[in-house]
Amino acid sequence: MKFITNNLYKVSIKHHILFWLVYFTLNTLRWGSYFDDDSFENYFLSPYFYSFKTNLLGFLIHIALTYFNIYFLMPKFVFKKRYLSYVVIILSAIFLMVVFKFNVTYFFVSQNVWPEGPEATNTMTLNYIIQMMFGELYVITFATAIKITLDFLKEHQRVANLEKAQLETELLFLKTQISPHFFFNTLNNIYSLSVEKSKKTPKIILMLSELMRYLLYETKNKRQSLEKEILCIQNYLDLERIRHNDELEIDMSISGEIQDKEIAPILLLSFIENAFKHGVNKNIGEVKIDIDFSIKNDYLFFTITNPMPKKSKIEDKLNKSSGIGLENVKKRLALGYNKNDYNLSISNNNDMFIVKLKIKVS
Repeated sequence: MKFITNNLYKVSIKHHILFWLVYFTLNTLRWGSYFDDDSFENYFLSPYFYSFKTNLLGFLIHIALTYFNIYFLMPKFVFKKRYLSYVVIILSAIFLMVVFKFNVTYFFVSQNVWPEGPEATNTMTLNYIIQMMFGELYVITFATAIKITLDFLKEHQRVANLEKAQLETELLFLKTQISPHFFFNTLNNIYSLSVEKSKKTPKIILMLSELMRYLLYETKNKRQSLEKEILCIQNYLDLERIRHNDELEIDMSISGEIQDKEIAPILLLSFIENAFKHGVNKNIGEVKIDIDFSIKNDYLFFTITNPMPKKSKIEDKLNKSSGIGLENVKKRLALGYNKNDYNLSISNNNDMFIVKLKIKVS
């Protein structure tokens, strides 16, 4: 993956060298086998030696044109949509290189500058120019295609990493929204009890301390033990029981094996908080909440039922968002789970607010 994380020249020079060496070797062997041995008078003019010399010259030109195109012409013209200027300059550069190649080949290699051509060539014909330019275009296009592909993969990886970081940041933000809200309510309860000099105050502080430890240090991972999550909920419910005394009845049941199951941390606590914020705290008199955990195979079937607020039912209908709670959960589910891994149902039935969640916990 290192090869595709940055521009080629910034990643490693050895990859460039390796690419051109392999290309040069294959091309030398290819053209060496193409020529006829009988047309060469001695070893130093043997087909492979001739192929080596001509390819050595040709590849210097290939390399110059390729890097000139990739690192100068494309950023300067193509990426800025100056296409006509790009075409004129690249064709002019290729033509000049063909002229240079012809003269160097003629004076330093062989006067037959195109032995693979249809006939012996010692002058710069139109056919020679066209064929050589097409050959240069082929090499430039091939190398440029590799560069564009690698840049695309690098950009794709960068975007994927950015989306992952954004997802993790948003999930962290949504999780941190719960804790301050919960601590605020609980601290208010402690304050009220301390004013009354209640004997329950030390017990509540101890429970709150345990919850703080859990929320601060054990909810950083994407998944948490279902057992610990249920224990956290039980501690939360104990705090609410102390606060509401005999006016609150909580019926919580657990069935199935909860060991070795995992779930997004403090996800279910949002439903519990919502039930108390909009069901218990806004009702006068005795209130009952039903909570059910049912584990079947790799899924948790979670249900919580609480009474609708008697005095603010219309207000709650107008306010589609039930505070931090439910909207938070919906976002966390969408961000942290595949669509097929969960199903959330929220309904009102006979003045009862019912939340049902089926979620994969394997």
